[in-house]
Amino acid sequence: MKKNSFMEGAFIATASIFLIKILGILYIIPFYHLVGVKGAILYGYAYSIYIIFLGLSTRGITVAISKMVSEYNALEQYYLKERAYKIAAFLIIILGLFFFVVLMAFAPQIAALILGELQEGNTIAEVTYVVRLIAVALLIVPLLAVTKGYLQGHQFIYPASFAHLIEQFVRVLVIVVGSYLVINIFALPVEIAVGVAVLGASAGALVAFIYLYQKIHKNRQSLNKDEPITQSESQVSNRELFWKIIFYAMPFLLIDVFKSGFALIDTFTVVRTMVALGSGEIAELTLGVITNLGSKLNMVIISISIGITISLVPNIAASFALKKYQEINQKINQTLLVILFIGLPMTVGMYFLIQPTWVFFYEYDAMAIAIFRPYLLQALIFAFFSVLLRTLQLMNHTKLVLGILFTIFMIKAFLNIPLMHLFDSLGIAVYYAPIFLTLIVQLSVIFILLIYLNKKYQFSIFHNYRQYMKIIIITIMMTLILLTIETIIPINAVTRDAAFFELMFFGTIGTIIYFLIAYHSGLMQEIFGHKFIKKIVDKMRLELVFSRK
Repeated sequence: MKKNSFMEGAFIATASIFLIKILGILYIIPFYHLVGVKGAILYGYAYSIYIIFLGLSTRGITVAISKMVSEYNALEQYYLKERAYKIAAFLIIILGLFFFVVLMAFAPQIAALILGELQEGNTIAEVTYVVRLIAVALLIVPLLAVTKGYLQGHQFIYPASFAHLIEQFVRVLVIVVGSYLVINIFALPVEIAVGVAVLGASAGALVAFIYLYQKIHKNRQSLNKDEPITQSESQVSNRELFWKIIFYAMPFLLIDVFKSGFALIDTFTVVRTMVALGSGEIAELTLGVITNLGSKLNMVIISISIGITISLVPNIAASFALKKYQEINQKINQTLLVILFIGLPMTVGMYFLIQPTWVFFYEYDAMAIAIFRPYLLQALIFAFFSVLLRTLQLMNHTKLVLGILFTIFMIKAFLNIPLMHLFDSLGIAVYYAPIFLTLIVQLSVIFILLIYLNKKYQFSIFHNYRQYMKIIIITIMMTLILLTIETIIPINAVTRDAAFFELMFFGTIGTIIYFLIAYHSGLMQEIFGHKFIKKIVDKMRLELVFSRK
């Protein structure tokens, strides 16, 4: 295995997660066709609950072990990082088991909280059934997650990213093949097909863990797993390591809980409130778009920030341990530029092609598209929001991050229902209210964190204003060209075939225009570095030569 630099690691992780998210939305086409709107929403209920409990049982410890491994490697304390990994693995297995029991025991109460007085659509019994099945994944996924964190802490980004890809591939295979067999071969009800689909998370995690276990076993020397204990390391007890893991994990855990809390608040308030306001006929559709159908499409854009964060954690942790603050500032700047460089044209492009995008992955539904339109804007904002929070947390500003997140969580919790009532009284569509509130609070946090970084570390995005302006101008140029073409070839797909043509035609043109201008203007070289871009271009040219032969 080979260690990856910050930019290489970010590129590998982002590319991997991008492919994973593409897989994660492509399966929707056959799955949606098999189980319909009701089945897709039922799957969304299970998965939204699973994500929250998965975060409670894994995310803090996963990032903590990545940070600790990176620090101990930088200090050449190899024995300590191995002991820390074993303790973290034991702890995360216990947490997964605990939350598995909680979900199994309280699934009916969770289902009742979600559905409220809803009379049509999915029943409490059906939601209870899929929540209990998805709980099985909590017995496997946490161990996989901490093992990925262990490798990421060594800056071995590729194996962890490839394991993630394997996990998603197996999961999608189980979802599609399992659903097809249940409905078309065994002629069983839709809820059984959804139940099989949610078990895909467990199957994917198991296969991915086996792959990582073998990878670690074959690379013991590269990972310094057999280094003898030093005198200084022998003085650190397992108890000290345990509490250090807790100390590192707790802020990450609380932060992820608060971030996931936005979806949790929507899950427990949107349907109930819309039913009370007389909009029950679109209540499940609204929640389905926000927590499942629309969020899957948004994750293609959000994957940029996830990929960069995977590389950012060990790099900033190592730089902070060695007190290289200038390096940290440089990495923050580069991270924000990369997110905007990739995320802005993707967001604008998807917004431009919002109808064919929805039709291709689901089916034509004017109401669903109307709900998704403002929700799409949240993707890019959330990407900046997540990376800035994670960066400040890695720089030991946990109290500030927790304070901000707790504040906006409470704002969301207290204002979600009143704002829906206000929108209803003003004659504005009720489904805009929860989306609008999330956008406003996350934008506010971005501005607060940028101001704080400026005052504390003299960090300023204006140091790179030329690159930011170039990105915006090139995106505008791409959009204007696409708008011109649209006057000749209108975008109005209502069938999947037409949607596929429009996506391929306009998407290809937009992508080529954007990257050609970005490359020839020197923007790509300024952001990613001349050597990195030259390396990629040379590889592309070489592949082109071989393909011609």
